[in-house]
Amino acid sequence: MTGIVYKSTGSWYLVKSEKGVFHKCKIQGKFRIKGIKSTNPIAVGDKVSFFLEKIGDEEIGIIKTIHDRQNFIARKSVNLSKQIQIIAANIDVVFLLITIDNPPTFTTFIDRFLVTTRAYRIDTVLIFNKIDIYEIEQRAEILYLKDIYEAIGYQCVEVSATKNINIDTIKEIMLDKTAMFVGHSGVGKSTLVNAIEPTLHLKTKEISDQHKQGQHTTTFAEMFDLSFNARIIDTPGIKGFGIVDINKYELNDYFPEFFELKQYCKFNNCLHLKEPNCAVKQALEEEKISWSRYKSYLQILDGEDESEHYRTDTWEEEED
Repeated sequence: MTGIVYKSTGSWYLVKSEKGVFHKCKIQGKFRIKGIKSTNPIAVGDKVSFFLEKIGDEEIGIIKTIHDRQNFIARKSVNLSKQIQIIAANIDVVFLLITIDNPPTFTTFIDRFLVTTRAYRIDTVLIFNKIDIYEIEQRAEILYLKDIYEAIGYQCVEVSATKNINIDTIKEIMLDKTAMFVGHSGVGKSTLVNAIEPTLHLKTKEISDQHKQGQHTTTFAEMFDLSFNARIIDTPGIKGFGIVDINKYELNDYFPEFFELKQYCKFNNCLHLKEPNCAVKQALEEEKISWSRYKSYLQILDGEDESEHYRTDTWEEEED
C-alpha cells in the first residue's frame, strides 16, 4: 500500500492510505536518503509504501520505501551540527506572515526565508497580516515592501484574520495544495489558520511557552485535512530554521533579480562585491534593485547570523 505521512513522533508515524484510512506505522530497518544527512529519515508529507503486520492484538503498518520527494524543508539539528532535521516534505506553498509592528518583521528576515524556500524549490506567498490595525505610516511601509517583492515575482496578500479581509484569497491559493504557515511569534499565525478553518483549533501556545522558559522541547510537525480540499502542515515551536549549506557562488541564484543580471557581469563567478563591470552593482546604483535586498545578500554571504543584528531569531508560533 502507499500513503502519506500525516504525523511523526520520531519512532512512530501516522500514515493515511490512498483509501483514506489512517494506519499507525513504524520503519522497517534503517533508512538512508542519498545525499541527505538527517536525524529523521521520514517526515510529515512524505509519500511511503508500507505493508500491514499483526503484532500481538494490533495491526501495525511497516514502512518499507520512501518515494522521491518533490522538495523538503529543514533546519540544522539541535545537537548534531553537521546533520539536519527535515521538518516537512512535498510542500506546495509556504505562507510567510509579516507584520510591520508588534512584532516587526525585518527585511533581512524575509530575505533569508525567501532564499531558503527558493533553494528548496517551494513556492512562497508573503502575507502582510493585521492590516486593520495600521496607521498611515505603517500602511506606506506595507506598500513599499509589496513594491519590492512583487517586482521580483512574489505574490503578496494583505490580510486581517479578525476582520476577515482576504481570507478567501488565501483559501483559493491553498486549494488542492499542501501548505505551511510560518512567521515570528506574535504575527497571528494561529489566529489566521483558525480563521481559515475554524474547526482546527491549532494548539501552539503551550509549546512556545516552554521554549520561552529555556526548556528544550522536541516538537514534530503534523498535517491536517481541511474542509475545502486542502492540507496544512502545522509546525509548532520551530527555532533555528534557516539557510543550510548554500555555496557562496550559488547564493545570488536565489535572489531572482540578481540571477537575471548575472549574465551581464564581466566575470561568470561574480559575487557582486568589488568586481569590475558588475551588472548587479550597476543596477543597485541606478536603484533598479533594492538596497535592503543587497544588504541581506551581503549578510548571508558573510555568514552572519540574523539574530546577531535583530531580535528575530525565533520561529515560535503561537496565538496572539
